[in-house]
Amino acid sequence: MKQVLQDARSGEIKVVEVPSPRLLPGCVLVRIAASLVSAGTERASTEFAEKNLLQKAQARPDLVRDVLNKVRRDGVVSTLSSVRSRLDLPSALGYSSAGTVIATADEINDIRPGDRVACAGAGYAVHAQVACIPRLLTTKIPEASVSLEEAAFTTVGTVALHGIRVADIRLGDVVAVIGLGLLGQLTVQLLKAAGCRVVGMDINTARAILAKTLGADAVSTSPAEFRDLCLQYSSGHLADAVLVTAETVSSGPVNLAGEVARDRAIVVAVGTVGMDIQRKTFYEKELDFRISRSYGPGRYDSAYEQKGRDYPIGYVRWTETRNMEAFLRMVADGKLNLQSLITHRFQVEQAPRAYELITGSTGSPFLGVLIKYPDFPEEKLIVESRVAVSKARPESAVRIGLIGAGAFATGTLLPAIKQIQGIDLIGVCAANGSHSEKAAGKFGFQYSTSDEDRVLRDPNVNAVVISTRHNLHARQVMAAIRSRKHVFCEKPLCLTEDELAAIVQCHAQYAMPHGLQLMVGFNRRFSPMMRKMKDFLGQIHEPFALNYRVNAGMLAADHWTNDPEQGGGRIRGEVCHFVDLLTFLAGPPTEVHTRALANPGQYSDDNVLITLQFANGSQGNITYVANGDRAYSKERLEVFGGGVVAVMEDFRTLELVRNGRKQQVSARIRQDKGHSAELQAFANSIREGSSSPIPFAEIVASTLATLGAMDSLHYGQPFTVDAMNFIALHSSSLRLSANP
Repeated sequence: MKQVLQDARSGEIKVVEVPSPRLLPGCVLVRIAASLVSAGTERASTEFAEKNLLQKAQARPDLVRDVLNKVRRDGVVSTLSSVRSRLDLPSALGYSSAGTVIATADEINDIRPGDRVACAGAGYAVHAQVACIPRLLTTKIPEASVSLEEAAFTTVGTVALHGIRVADIRLGDVVAVIGLGLLGQLTVQLLKAAGCRVVGMDINTARAILAKTLGADAVSTSPAEFRDLCLQYSSGHLADAVLVTAETVSSGPVNLAGEVARDRAIVVAVGTVGMDIQRKTFYEKELDFRISRSYGPGRYDSAYEQKGRDYPIGYVRWTETRNMEAFLRMVADGKLNLQSLITHRFQVEQAPRAYELITGSTGSPFLGVLIKYPDFPEEKLIVESRVAVSKARPESAVRIGLIGAGAFATGTLLPAIKQIQGIDLIGVCAANGSHSEKAAGKFGFQYSTSDEDRVLRDPNVNAVVISTRHNLHARQVMAAIRSRKHVFCEKPLCLTEDELAAIVQCHAQYAMPHGLQLMVGFNRRFSPMMRKMKDFLGQIHEPFALNYRVNAGMLAADHWTNDPEQGGGRIRGEVCHFVDLLTFLAGPPTEVHTRALANPGQYSDDNVLITLQFANGSQGNITYVANGDRAYSKERLEVFGGGVVAVMEDFRTLELVRNGRKQQVSARIRQDKGHSAELQAFANSIREGSSSPIPFAEIVASTLATLGAMDSLHYGQPFTVDAMNFIALHSSSLRLSANP
């Protein structure tokens, strides 16, 4: 399918052939007929992308601070690599579209294939022939009289409608609208439909005249005349509410709003405008200044948008979905004239011309700009993959299929894999077709796809690398093993003990009999410093005291890693690394006990102290905290025992002390946390048919101890860890079920 993408480095707009998106749980797959280009939001993002790095830094000083902190902690080379990987991912443009449903997830029963729907959401309702949209970001078009072109206005119309609701506007109010672009024109029409008197202002004469034609009681292009009109239409009281729908860095519109507002009126910023407010005006009138956030309640709430958890109507009458429904109903009832707002239509192949238009490159006036998509037959539109001409080399012992092509896979795993000789990159799969296509082109995969079964069924693929969200790992690991593939799964292996038990069974049934490798991305044990520390400590035959401090830093509470269902939280998602490293140094853990700091509200069970006991009598402590300063080093490991001391600081320095003599090792160029070495070891084990670089029992032990750490946190008591018994139990349950 065709999709409009933007290069994050240069800002160039391209129309690219990419795999269609995969239908995800809680979503509908929509064949798009028309999408609306936002002259405000999309122009701003396009102009930002076109800036050079210095200009980007000046525009976003907050990102500069994050980068500088990462440089201090991780070094210049690691930071540059991370920044480049982010810039390599293309940006999917668009957030307001309409089309016809072609498939729905199993749990959705109120929308069916063939239904016409309006779609919303950045990252979802993108400019593409097919889009995968969460249920609560889609709305059925109520009448056949509403065209798909008109329905494509729904998201922007809903932004206007929510701005009106934020202003608490009543029947008969006098409302001033500043800025008569597309958002302002929609606002004017909605206000008139609600029974308000509307006075509009825009410096563009043509737009002011159009607003008058579409129902505004009075319009002006002059601020002074605009104030007089507000006095005239309000019997001298000025406006009851002012909606600022302009798009400008200037604070002029907001301060003009203060001038035309009556005493104790409400001023709402709906568009993106400067907000250097003149306090005197707002203070003397005691104005209520508000900012309207997008489409309404539910926006930016992942539980609402991604998981479909609607708000009860008795508590939240107008959610973003119900606002979309209300807007479409007004269109169906003939209360809005949208056709008059359409100034340009471009076929998808001509999409770059639409962006030249809205950024002012052509100098032509515009308002409603639509991108149109050809009505291809469904069987031609739903494309699983784009296959290159080249074929796999039969002599290659390692032929990789990648599932998951996000920033970590493209910024860390794939660059490391490309350094390994004798590996063929066969297929790459991502739910987002543009990501898989970008990875295929950059790293030389033979095809890209959004269908993971395409990779699993491919006879040319003998090793699957999994780098998806954590909740998918267990299912994808078992599917790959059942498909007779070697598996490298980025941590964590799974999120629950039941999933671990199922993996143990699957490993016993399919992996072991066929000599398949199962490896988890516990990369730190492969770092040169940890290998050197392991050798140094290998001469000690008594228990160790191990202290691991991790200054992890804050992570937004709504980040997907903190979501119990998708990421499983930071203990499962990241602390597993440190549990495994201590297991590597001290042997199998036998008990885990977790205590947490009191949570004042901003943390997500990510300030914890974990105590581990090991079979050889060693004791380990992991202090994992989010309440520190990210500018300070992230990781410090200290090991004491047998008269020696080993200290690693952030994989940049290693000190080994014995008999009063200190050996110090420093990272010369960059941190090396072992990613390249672990993937090299994985490839070698497949080529040579040797044992797994990480014994399966150790993978189970580290995973079981990590899950036990979560249980200990919740129940407030130590948990026993017995990996060998766990493996024996669930392997034997398989044999028992096979021999009743």
